[in-house]
Amino acid sequence: MSYNALFILILLFLILIVIIYRNIQDQKLLETVTKKHRGTRTEREMVLKLLKSGFPPETIFHDLYLEKPGNHYCQIDLVVATKVGIIVFEIKKYNGWIFGLANQTQWTQVLDYGKQRYRFYNPILQNKKHVQDLKKQLPQFENIPFYSMIVFFGDCSFRNLDYVPNRTFLVKSYNAIEVVNEIIEQNDSAKYKSKREIVNLLQSASLNGDNEAIKEAHIKNIKRNFG
Repeated sequence: MSYNALFILILLFLILIVIIYRNIQDQKLLETVTKKHRGTRTEREMVLKLLKSGFPPETIFHDLYLEKPGNHYCQIDLVVATKVGIIVFEIKKYNGWIFGLANQTQWTQVLDYGKQRYRFYNPILQNKKHVQDLKKQLPQFENIPFYSMIVFFGDCSFRNLDYVPNRTFLVKSYNAIEVVNEIIEQNDSAKYKSKREIVNLLQSASLNGDNEAIKEAHIKNIKRNFG
């Protein structure tokens, strides 16, 4: 084996070691908030982005199942409690062009230069409902600002997406942290009455995601409502 071939082999081995080490460190960091089987990969990527940007693990709540009347549950991808209020995340992964208006029920994904079109439920309305369900949980939520943040992963671009409501943010994954920081920097501090009450609620909703009976009931309810 030549010297150059040996050097390349050693370099590739070192790169592999670095990748494995980083993956192990990322997994340890992720486990301060959630488990590796919870939610989607993109949701976990968003959790890691927040952690690596300095957000404390105790302020991040992933894959929540919020109990509603009638033994129903609302599944929320991610919630972050900040000094300016509660940020509720809806995480999506799409490629292609995304068309739609903030008040339209259905948006359209266009692929292959218009040859393929797919409809999906408007994530702004979807997350608006999540915020509404969450605000009903505690009386003090009526006086705390809520921010709706829809984060798109994947190689997609927004086309003609107008009329985005106040305190609602439609962003790509690469600038999500920048927008979160802007929300915190540009708004006044929220007037929390009991932070412990809020943490207990969010922790409880997150723990519900480990209950298989709750998850199965939630899936059955979705199928019953949407066929």
